[in-house]
Amino acid sequence: MRGSGAKGHAQGLQWDSNPHTSSARSRFLASDTSSGSEGEGQGDGDEEEGGGGEEEEGGVGGASSSREGSISMEHWISRAIHGTSSTTTSSTASSSSSTRSGGSGAAQHVLLSAQHHLRHHHHHHHNRKSENHSAPPDVTGYTNNTANASDGGQVERAPGSAHKHTPKYGNAELMETGDGVPVSSRVSAKIQQLVDTLKRPKRPPLREFFVDDFEELLEVQQPDPNQPRAEGVPMAATRGEQLGVVTNWPPSLEAALQRWGTISPKAPCLSTMDTNGKPLSLLTYGKLWSRSVKVAFNLLHKLGTKQEPLLRPGDRVALVFPNNDPASFMTAFYGCLLAEVVPVPIEVPLTRKDAGSQQIGFLLGSCGVTVALTSDVCHKGLPKSPTGEIPQFKGWPKVLWFVTESKHLSKPPRDWFPYIKDATQDTAYIETCKDGSVLGVTVSRSAMLTHCQALTQSCSYTEAETVVNVLDFKKEVGLWHAILTSVMNMMHVVSVPYALMKDPLSWIQKVCQYKAKVGFVKSRDMHWALVAHRDQRDISLSSLRLLLVADGANPWSISSCDAFLNVFQTKGLKPEVICPCASSPEALTVAVRRPLEEGVPLPGRGVLSMQGLSHGVIRVDSEEKLSVLTLQDVGSVMPGALMCVVRPDGVPHLCKTDEIGELCVCTVATGTSYYGLSGMTKNTFEVYPVCGDGTPMADAPFTRTGLLGFIGPAGLVFVAGKMDGLMVVGGRRHNADDIVATALAVEPMKFVYRGRIAVFSITVLHDERIVVVAEQRPDSTEEESFQWMSRVLQAIDGIHQVGVYCLALVPSNTLPKTPLGGLHLSETKQLFLEGALHPCNVLLCPHTCVTNLPKPRQKQPEIGPASVMVGNLVSGKRIAQASGRDLGQIEDNDQARKFLFLSEVLQWRAQTTPDHLLYTLLNARGTTSSSLTCVQLHKRAEKIAAMLGERGHLQDGDHVALVYPPGIDLVVAFYGCLYAGCVPITVRPPHPQNISTTLPTVKMIVEVSRSVCMMTTQLISKLLRSKEAAAAVDVRTWPPVMDTDDLPKKKPPLLNKPSDPDTLAYLDFSVSTTGMLAGVKMSHTATSAFCRSIKLQCELYPSREVAICLDPYCGLGFVLWCLCSVYSGHQSILIPPSELEVNPSLWLSAVSQQKVRDTFCSYSVMELCTRGLGLQTDALKARGLDLSRVRTCVVVAEERPRIALTQSFSKLFKDLGLHPRAVSTAFGCRVNLAICLQPHRLGKLADQGTSGPDPTIVFVDMRALRHDRVRLVERGSPHSLPLMESGKILPGVRIIIANPETKGPMGESHLGEIWVHSGHNASGYLAVYGDEALQSDHFTSRLSFGDTQTVWARTGYLGFLRRTELTDASGERHDALYVVGALEEAMELRGMRYHPIDIETSVIRTHKSITECAVFTWTNLLVAVVELDGSEQEALDLVPLVTNVVLEEHYLIVGVVVVVDIGVIPINSRGEKQRMHLRDGFLADQLDPIYVAYNM
Repeated sequence: MRGSGAKGHAQGLQWDSNPHTSSARSRFLASDTSSGSEGEGQGDGDEEEGGGGEEEEGGVGGASSSREGSISMEHWISRAIHGTSSTTTSSTASSSSSTRSGGSGAAQHVLLSAQHHLRHHHHHHHNRKSENHSAPPDVTGYTNNTANASDGGQVERAPGSAHKHTPKYGNAELMETGDGVPVSSRVSAKIQQLVDTLKRPKRPPLREFFVDDFEELLEVQQPDPNQPRAEGVPMAATRGEQLGVVTNWPPSLEAALQRWGTISPKAPCLSTMDTNGKPLSLLTYGKLWSRSVKVAFNLLHKLGTKQEPLLRPGDRVALVFPNNDPASFMTAFYGCLLAEVVPVPIEVPLTRKDAGSQQIGFLLGSCGVTVALTSDVCHKGLPKSPTGEIPQFKGWPKVLWFVTESKHLSKPPRDWFPYIKDATQDTAYIETCKDGSVLGVTVSRSAMLTHCQALTQSCSYTEAETVVNVLDFKKEVGLWHAILTSVMNMMHVVSVPYALMKDPLSWIQKVCQYKAKVGFVKSRDMHWALVAHRDQRDISLSSLRLLLVADGANPWSISSCDAFLNVFQTKGLKPEVICPCASSPEALTVAVRRPLEEGVPLPGRGVLSMQGLSHGVIRVDSEEKLSVLTLQDVGSVMPGALMCVVRPDGVPHLCKTDEIGELCVCTVATGTSYYGLSGMTKNTFEVYPVCGDGTPMADAPFTRTGLLGFIGPAGLVFVAGKMDGLMVVGGRRHNADDIVATALAVEPMKFVYRGRIAVFSITVLHDERIVVVAEQRPDSTEEESFQWMSRVLQAIDGIHQVGVYCLALVPSNTLPKTPLGGLHLSETKQLFLEGALHPCNVLLCPHTCVTNLPKPRQKQPEIGPASVMVGNLVSGKRIAQASGRDLGQIEDNDQARKFLFLSEVLQWRAQTTPDHLLYTLLNARGTTSSSLTCVQLHKRAEKIAAMLGERGHLQDGDHVALVYPPGIDLVVAFYGCLYAGCVPITVRPPHPQNISTTLPTVKMIVEVSRSVCMMTTQLISKLLRSKEAAAAVDVRTWPPVMDTDDLPKKKPPLLNKPSDPDTLAYLDFSVSTTGMLAGVKMSHTATSAFCRSIKLQCELYPSREVAICLDPYCGLGFVLWCLCSVYSGHQSILIPPSELEVNPSLWLSAVSQQKVRDTFCSYSVMELCTRGLGLQTDALKARGLDLSRVRTCVVVAEERPRIALTQSFSKLFKDLGLHPRAVSTAFGCRVNLAICLQPHRLGKLADQGTSGPDPTIVFVDMRALRHDRVRLVERGSPHSLPLMESGKILPGVRIIIANPETKGPMGESHLGEIWVHSGHNASGYLAVYGDEALQSDHFTSRLSFGDTQTVWARTGYLGFLRRTELTDASGERHDALYVVGALEEAMELRGMRYHPIDIETSVIRTHKSITECAVFTWTNLLVAVVELDGSEQEALDLVPLVTNVVLEEHYLIVGVVVVVDIGVIPINSRGEKQRMHLRDGFLADQLDPIYVAYNM
C-alpha cells in the first residue's frame, strides 16, 4: 500500500516548480482557508459548489505577492541575526526536488529522528529517572525547591535522600503514630512496626545481587547538534502609536448610546436581512436607546420582589440569541450595560446534548448565572417538556428564561432613567473562550471603551459610515466592531446572517447595494465568494476603504486574500483595502493592518522554513520549496499598547529577534481575568516577561495572547500559529493548522470536505502523538480512502518531517459541529478518546511514530546456578521453597489408610456402613434426581465389572473410555472398571448441538488413550453413530460401545485385586490452554495419597457434606466428583455446571438449602453466577438464600487466580451472608492435579485476631515481572499488578522455584518455574508421540545445583513464593505460592516475558463494549483479538484505544487488532481461553472478523 501511495502522491499533488509563481504552498492552497474555522461547509452538502471552481482558481493563486517585499524581509532577518546582509537559509530544509518527485518519504525521514529541546525538557527526564531509583519524594517536607526547577536549575538529589529529615508536627519527638500523635513507649512492638510501615513510603527491596535491568527507561531523544538555533539579539518590546484623545470621544459606551439616541434618533444603527437577503428591519439609534432602557428597567425592577430583586448590579446574565437576530441581541446587550448587570453571550442550545453545551453549562454555573435573556422566536424554538417547561440542559444551572421583546416588557415610569457613569474597572461583559473551553474572559468597562477607541483610531472610523458584517456578532471581532465600536461612532451596520451565505456572493452584493465603506469578513467568506463568482457584471467594490479579515492571522488566510484580490481587482477592489487582523478572547485585538494611502507599496511577506519553525526559529527560505510557510503581516501593534514575544513554555523569557514565541501585550484594552479562576488568570493576564539576565522587563503585567509569532521589520506583527494548536512531538513544534493545510492539499475537494478535518494531539507514552480526523465524501470507496490516507501520511512526513500516529475517516456530516457549522475540535478529540467517534476507516502508524520505547532487553549471558545461589545468600534472600504439612507426622484415625486401593475402600465401606449416603445428584430445578449409598455403589459397580468381563472380554489393565454426562453413572462406571481391573478414562460426551467441533476431540482421546472399548448411556451411543457424527468423524473405527442403561443381574465370579499399587489406576486426559491434548498416568499409590491429602487439608469425614459444581472429566474436578467421597466417606452433592445455564441460582441455592460448609466450583461457574445473578441478590435474599454457613468456597483452576472475578463474587454475595474470606482458589496442573487447595480455616484466622484485608493479595511491579523479577509495591502504584495466593499447599507437597533454563534454584524475589515433589504426582504422560526425553524432563527433573537428589515434576507454570507474616496452626510461618502464568503461553517480546492475561486485562478495561480479549504473537507481531458487544460501527473506535493502552501500560506496539463478534474466542471447559486455537483460526482466516486493522 505504501508503494502505490508514493506514486499517486506525485500525481495528486502536481506541484509546480516554476519559480515565478508565488509560494508553491499558497498556490495549491489557494483554495484553502483557515481550515479550522467554523462553517466552511455551508450547511450540509453545499461544499460541492467549490468543486468546479477549484482548478481555475489554482492558476491565479496570488501571483501578486511582491518579491521586493520578500527580499526586504529576508534582509531584515539576516541583519538581525548576523549584523551582515547575507541571506541565510535553513541548512536542513528538505530539497524541493526530492519532494516534488513524490519520493517525499525517505529523504526527509532522517530529519525527524532525534531533534529535541533539552532546555525545555531537562527536568522532565530527570524526574522520570529518579522515580525508578529512589523512594517517592517526601511530600510532607514542603521544601520549595520545585519553584525554580523549570528554568533549568534542577536540584539534583541523591537517590533515597528524600527521607533524610521528615519535619515533626509540633514537637512530637518521642515515638509517634502515623499522624504525629505522641504515644507511650510501652506500646507493643508489633503495633509500632505497623505504624512505621504506614508512615514510611515503601522502598523497593535491596538491590539484587546482579544488575537490575528492569529499570525500563523510555528512550529520551537526544537533540540534534545540527538543529537550527536562535542566534539573534534579545528583542525589545514594541510600542504602538499613542492613543489620540479626541475631544468628542464619549466617557463610556452607554453615554455614546444616550447621546446618539437623543440627538439623532432617526440615524440608522442596524439593518438586518431575512434568509433571502431582503431587508427585514431597521433599528435606529432612537429605538435602540429606548428599548435598551426598557430592558434595563425590567431587569432591575420586574424580576423577583421589591424587597428581594432577582438581579442586582454586577450579577451575571446569559444572552441566548440566534445568529440571525442581531437587533434583539444588541438591545439586550446594551440593556444589560445600562442596568449594570454583566452579559454572558452564549450560543443557543439546540438539543439537550449539543456539542459543547456541557462546557457552556459549566461556565454559566461558575458565573452564577440565574437569568437567561432570549428572543421570542428563540424561546419558542427551545426544546420543551410535555408540560411546556424548558428542560434543564446538560450541565446547565437552573435558569429563569426572560424574553426581551418590547411587547413583553413594562414601560419604565417617566421619571426613571438609567444611571450613566464614566467607564470604570467594573466588569462590562464576559466573553466565552474558544469552543470546548469552560473559561470566560471578563472585560472591564474601561477596557471595552479603550478597545473601541483603539479600533476607531486604527481603522479610522468616522461617524455614520456604513459597514457590512458577516461575522458572528456575539463574540470577538464581530462583537467588538459591529456591536460596540459601531455605536461609539454612530455607524450603520448591515448584518448579513450566516444562513444567507448559502449564496456566498450575498455579502458582496450588500457592499454594492449600500456602498459600504467597510466590511468585516473571514477568509472563508472570501474563498466561497471566489468559488461562486461567475463574472457578475453589476458588482463594484470601489466603495470599500477597509476589508477587515478577522482570521487574517491564520497562516492559511494569505492564499484567500491573494486570490480574492486577483479576481475582484477588476471590480474596483483596491489592493490596500484588505486588512488582516489578529485577535484572541484574552487580549482582544492584538494587531490590525491600517488601510494604506493609495500607491504605497504593500508590505512584504515572510517566507519561512517549516523545519526552522518546528525548532522555534525563523529562517527565511525560497518560495519554490514546498516546506515553507508564507506569512502576511497583521499590521502593527494597537494604539496605546506595548507588545513583546516570550518563550511559549516555562518562564516567560523574552525571545531573540529570530525566535518564534507567544505574543504578549500590555494595554488597558485586554480582558482582566478568567472569571472565578484566579490561578489560571495569573498565568495568562499577569505575566511579567524577563530579560536574559532574569530581571523583569517592565513593571506592568502583560497578557498572553495565545498567538505564536514574531515582530518583523518596521514593527509589523506576523502570526505563525496558535498556542492551542501547538503540538510538541519529539521536542519539535508543529501547528495543527499547518498539518490541516498539508492534508487538504492532497487532492483537495475530491476526497474530504474542506473545513471538516480535525488535527489534534493525544499523549501516549510520554509524548504527543498527532491524530488526523476527516469526514470523507459519501461516495468514496475503501480503496480511494486508503490511497488518500497513505498520501496524506507521506505528505505530512515529507513537508513537516513528523509521523501521524492515527488517521481516521468518519462518514460525512458526523463530526460534532459548532453552532455556526464549523468543526467542534475539543468535542471531536473527546469522542476519539472515549471511543465514540465511529470512524469508517482508520490507519494507525505506531511503528513509525513511537520512537521512545525502551530499548529491547539484551539477554545477559546466563549467570550460573551456583552464583545465583551464592548471590541470594549474600544479599540475604531465601531460596524459594515451601512445603505443606508432613504426612508422616499427622496422626489421624484414618481407617481408609490401611487399604492400598480405592476399590478396597469401597468394599470396606459397603460392609461397615452400607446405607451411608455418598452421592446426591441435583437437577436444574434443584431437586435430587438420583443418589447412591455405599452399598448401592458397590453393587452397581459389581454389575458393570461383570458386564465388562462377559461382553467385553477385557484383559487386566485394558483401557476403557467412559463417555458419560456429569452424574452418578460416571461414578458407577469408574468403580466398575476398577473392580474389573481395567483402566478408566473419563471423556466429556459430544455436545448434541455442536457435534462437528466436540466429537473429533472425543475421537482423539479414545484413539490416543488406546481404549479397547467405550462405555456410555443409550442416548450417547446412538449419537456416536448418528448421521451428524458420520459427517464429523469416521464412525466405523469406534471401538466396541457398551451402553450401561440396563445392567446384567449377576455379579462377577470374583473382583479383581491389583497386585502392585504402582500400576495404573486411571488416565486423566485434558486439553491444555495452548491446545495440547495430554493424558497423564495416575497410579493407585498416587490416587490414594491424593485422596488422603485432600481429606486432611479439607478435614473431610463421613458426617460432612460437600457441594461440587465442577466438570468431572479431568484434574481436581474429577477427583472431587468421583474419588474423595469413597475415600473420606463424606456426602458429595453433585451439581452439573451445565444445569446452571438454565438456572444460574442452582448452585448457591443448593449450598444454602443443604447448609453446606464446603463447596467447590470453577471460574466459569463463578462468572455465570456473577453475571446471571448480579441484579437478583435482593430477590434471592427474600427467598431465604443464606450463605453465612459457607466456610470455604474453593475455585478449582489451572491458571493464575482471577482476582477481579473472585472479588466481585465476594462483594456481590456478601449481602447473602457470604464471608469475604471464604472464597479461595486451588491450583493444579498436568503433572500434579492439585498442589494448593483450601485457604486457612476461617475459625483459626479469627483465633489469631488477624482482621483487616485479606493478607494473601500482593501487588507486584509489572515492569520487573517482565524481567522475571518480583518486586512488591504499594497498592495503586503505577504499573502494579495484584496477585492472589493460589491456596494453601497440600500436605505432603514440596515446592521449589527453579530457573526453567538452567534448572538452578531461584531466590524469593525471582519469578521461575514451579517444581513440585509429592506422593500424588502423576507418574508420566501416556506415551503418545514417543518423545520420551520431553516427558522424563516433565516428571523426573533434578536441580542442577544444591539439592540434586530429589526428583521433581515441572509444572510448566511460572510463579514465586513469599513468606507471609501469618503463622499456620503448627506455628510455622505460612508460605504463599503465587502463580503468574503458563510458561508456554508467555510471550517473548522485545527480549522480555509478557503474560497474555496482563495485556488482555488492560485491553478489556479500555472500552465498555469490549467483552473479552485474547492476545498472541504472530511472526513477531502482537495480535489482539477483541470481542465487541455493540454495534459494528463501534468496531473501529476500539483500534486506537487498544493500541494506546498496550503502549502506555506494557510498552508494546500492537501489530494487528482484530475485532470479532461475541463468542469467537474459544474457551475450554475450565473457562480458560484457548489462545493457540484462536491463533490457528486467525492464520487460516476462519474468524469472520468485523474488522482487522494492521498497524503500520
